[in-house]
Amino acid sequence: MENWHAIIAASTFVAVIVLIMTEWIHLTIAAFLGALLLVFMNVMTLTEAIGHIGQSYPTLALFFGVMVLVRAFEPTKIFDYLATQMVVLAKGQGKRLLLGIVGITTPICAMLPNATTVMLLAPLIPPMAEEIGVDFVPLLILMVFVANSSGLLTLVGDPATFIVGDAINISFTDYLMRLSLGGAIAVATVVLMVPFLFSKIWHKKLENLNQLPHPKINHPRVLTLGGFIVAFVLIFFVVGESLPIPISPAAVALLGAALALLLAHHSKIDTVNNILRDVDWSTLLFFMCIFVIIGGLEKTGVVNGVSGILATLLGRNIVLGSLLLLVFVGLLSSVVPNIPLVVAMVPLLKQYLVNVGFVGQDVLTPGFDGQFPPEVLPLFYAMMYGATLGGNGTLVGASSNIVAAGISELHGRRISFKRFLKYGIPVMVMQLVTAAIYVTIRFLL
Repeated sequence: MENWHAIIAASTFVAVIVLIMTEWIHLTIAAFLGALLLVFMNVMTLTEAIGHIGQSYPTLALFFGVMVLVRAFEPTKIFDYLATQMVVLAKGQGKRLLLGIVGITTPICAMLPNATTVMLLAPLIPPMAEEIGVDFVPLLILMVFVANSSGLLTLVGDPATFIVGDAINISFTDYLMRLSLGGAIAVATVVLMVPFLFSKIWHKKLENLNQLPHPKINHPRVLTLGGFIVAFVLIFFVVGESLPIPISPAAVALLGAALALLLAHHSKIDTVNNILRDVDWSTLLFFMCIFVIIGGLEKTGVVNGVSGILATLLGRNIVLGSLLLLVFVGLLSSVVPNIPLVVAMVPLLKQYLVNVGFVGQDVLTPGFDGQFPPEVLPLFYAMMYGATLGGNGTLVGASSNIVAAGISELHGRRISFKRFLKYGIPVMVMQLVTAAIYVTIRFLL
């Protein structure tokens, strides 16, 4: 029976990915049906499925809180105003607009989770693209590439990076010294590819800037108070977990959302019902279901089975193992959202190291706070780069991709799997190649 459950879990996962890739049905429906199939086939109980969703509450709470926060201030027209200012600062030139998106996204994503940054900045893109007369979908895709890549600049820039870093107990400073350069190279790779990937926008030029619409900010007093709420949220995103009484980013986002709802309701700029109605529930449901499907793979032993195969293939060769792991995790991350992927891969890699005798059984205990032997760390570094950069490959590869797709759909345009693939595959391949070169030179030679 257990073997049948493993086959069902693996087949369901593959079927969901195929349905998403072929776009036969909406990606949220595909994931929803896949999660329910595991329940109805008794691979897991409904209680267990809800438990897997509960384990992912930090991600879901963070997304929900920021979605509400952004939507609550939409009536002030702040996003339309900022979009117009960006076009003016770019002097109507497409190449400056593209490079401006890189310049704004990169430093923010170095300190905030990339999906959070996309939720904060992506609402600027559609009105800005409309004013300059270009399709906003490529601009959103560029923002996603930069956000995912910039997440490697610091330990806290990407949830996947943080999960791996926490597993090996690397400090923020050590991360900057050892791994940040790889993130900078990843961003530089995107920048070098921009003129070729987005050539039509790169050569676009808007002559009559004076004819641009100049939206005025509504409810300036409300916006001023909202600015304090946003500043509070951003500050505590960065410092909250280092306080004597730690405050998680999820809790900060939810508090920010509650304060934004209170402000919107009290000032009567919008109703609570309208704000909550416009939350991207489709994206939230997709993540819930993906966590259930990954949970099915873990419960049925599919993940442990892969660990055994890994030990057989790699043996004790760290150099070969690091490079193969970077490519393998990168390709896998292009079809599996990287957060649940690294959650599954970290214990798998630890088990592999125990199996081949590099480390003792104590690394498998929850809350292990010791240090790994330096010679095995390149394996974790490779997984970190692969999981983050592989997410640029396809629409479902990273949480920020899904968030951008949801925002695009809210503005009347759907980012198809095939269209994202056209941009994503070249970027992913080039970034994995440069990451492999960096890991080899920096850690393996």
